[in-house]
Amino acid sequence: MLNDYLKKILAARVYDVAIESPLHIAPFLSERLGNRIWVKREDQQTVYSFKLRGAYNKVVQLTEEEKAKGVVAASAGNHAQGLALAAQKLGIKATIVMPRTTPDIKVKSVKARGAKVVLQGDAFDDAFAYSQKLVEEKGMTYIHPYDDPEVIAGQGTIGMEILRQLSGPVDAIFIPVGGGGLAAGVAAYIKALRPEIKVIGVESTESACLAAALAAKKRVILPQVGIFADGVAVAQIGKNTWEICKDHIDEVITCTPDEICAAIKDVFDDTRAVCEPAGALSIAGVKKYVEREGCENQNLVAILSGANVNFDRLRYISEVAEIGEGREIILAVTIPEEPGSFQKFCSLIGKRPITEFNYRYGDDSQAQIYVGVKVSAEPGARQALLDELHSDNYPVLDITDNEIAKYHIRHMVGGHAPATVNDERVYRFEFPERPGALLNFLRKLGKHFNISLFHYRNHGAAYGRVLVGLQVADDKQQQLHSFLDELGYGYWDETDNTAYQLFLR
Repeated sequence: MLNDYLKKILAARVYDVAIESPLHIAPFLSERLGNRIWVKREDQQTVYSFKLRGAYNKVVQLTEEEKAKGVVAASAGNHAQGLALAAQKLGIKATIVMPRTTPDIKVKSVKARGAKVVLQGDAFDDAFAYSQKLVEEKGMTYIHPYDDPEVIAGQGTIGMEILRQLSGPVDAIFIPVGGGGLAAGVAAYIKALRPEIKVIGVESTESACLAAALAAKKRVILPQVGIFADGVAVAQIGKNTWEICKDHIDEVITCTPDEICAAIKDVFDDTRAVCEPAGALSIAGVKKYVEREGCENQNLVAILSGANVNFDRLRYISEVAEIGEGREIILAVTIPEEPGSFQKFCSLIGKRPITEFNYRYGDDSQAQIYVGVKVSAEPGARQALLDELHSDNYPVLDITDNEIAKYHIRHMVGGHAPATVNDERVYRFEFPERPGALLNFLRKLGKHFNISLFHYRNHGAAYGRVLVGLQVADDKQQQLHSFLDELGYGYWDETDNTAYQLFLR
């Protein structure tokens, strides 16, 4: 199998549209991690992603009859733009079916490259179903974003370039994994020629379909997929890509959205480029690998797969990047309610930058403050600050990893419940983020129980996060839980959560 793919990769026609993307050292990251971290800059392609390689290699090999009937794909992302460019280059009609929820910038980018855009449904499945209808009715050729041998071969040219550009020892190559086209292509080439090089897949914890398949020893379908890293938001590894990945990917590392955000910041610090979440996955994987292995002076290559990030997602990325890097600690601190107490507290913090400071008068004896502080990423820096505060007799609680503190409380500090609200229960919900989802949630919830607290903020992720306070009498508790189970959304009882008790109760 590897020899077949090696021949396909060597013969792949990608350079009519693609450049041989640069491979260079990330100096700051290399110094920090004690290894030579090389970044393969696929974000510098014309469509800001590697996807045009595979799309063009597939389309250019179609028969004249197939080309005359045109090509179609369902995509809301990088494959759409890559296919549009490939078709434009070859003078072929291309139709891209996109969900109606696709950001305008992506729709405009596809149209600008001459493709026809059809907006269909609110989710990818709706768009895919319509694309298959076009295949049946008009005889168009469906160009798969990853699960096609010619697409895999096109992506494999990245592996060919890495070995050409870095002729010395290569210890490991880190590759973002969605459906597996990029990972399969690069793995096929690398393992055919340099089997001693580790090929490591990196997945988001919200869409780790390859890790799940490897654990089950067969392809599985994930029950749900988060779309924060939308470029790799795939529920099942491809059939063709699985045949390569199961035998030739050495391991899979999974990274959280917080870790991905931290990696985006790392890439920016070294390149001044803003990667999309999927594009920075490989860097997040490198960091976890180095921390786990304790390796030094190795040549580690990370493929930066794309830079098509939605602008509104930058707010969320910047907000949690420091937490993901371990450079911000969020604290709940009790200080005396008296003149000069703020100044004394800030003096103790010293020169550490305060990233956030929230407070509202509660009573005349104590003040409860919510404070974010930048700390060094060095081991022990977080604990050192806590120890300093404890030694000065400040009651302090580290709430950095508290879900509702991170996503809700920081935006709500300033209002405790009035004494009349003595039967409040607080729940955290997650529901699929799609048009009308919040309104539907409120309609179902508001008819049954009085809402005493509510916070929702769109973070650009697949699931909306909501914090809700409900007034529920003791004899209605069972009724509430039965209703919440029927509601069908993931929920957690946060009534005893320390952050809620300190700042909102």
